[in-house]
Amino acid sequence: MAKFSPEDKLSAVFRWRDGKETHASIAASIGATKAMIGVWVMQYEQNGAEAFRKSYTSYTAPFKLDVLNYMNTHGTSPNATAAIFQIPSPALIRKWRIQFHSCGIDALIPKKKGRPTMKKGNKNVTPVEGSVEALQQEVERLRMENAYLKKLNALVQSKEKLQTKTKRK
Repeated sequence: MAKFSPEDKLSAVFRWRDGKETHASIAASIGATKAMIGVWVMQYEQNGAEAFRKSYTSYTAPFKLDVLNYMNTHGTSPNATAAIFQIPSPALIRKWRIQFHSCGIDALIPKKKGRPTMKKGNKNVTPVEGSVEALQQEVERLRMENAYLKKLNALVQSKEKLQTKTKRK
């Protein structure tokens, strides 16, 4: 799907408003869908040319919830709701609705983008000898050592069994 500039969208809306072309003919000429042209017309009717201005906003959870509540109480479609609230894409509202129904209000809280920062602090702090932490670490180390030796012993025994089988044949 092609990206359309604000000028392309305005041009399509003005072509439709002139009354000489239909949504389908405009969509076919620019490579869009009829639904897209309809959404652009609704956005223009609600907010004028400002509807097509690029806005890089992150929406808060209460705003998302307000949009979903408005859509449910008034029975508007995602397309009409996007036009009313100046949301550039009705698909965004559909996504919020799916997230809300699947995971509740927590799904609407914006997540921090990017790689999480490393926590400061020294992970290699050695506990005081004889403390509970030190004893737990030693028990864990001994358990791992024991498991390793058991696996090594089982490996050696299986190798010996193979050697005895080959000698018998």
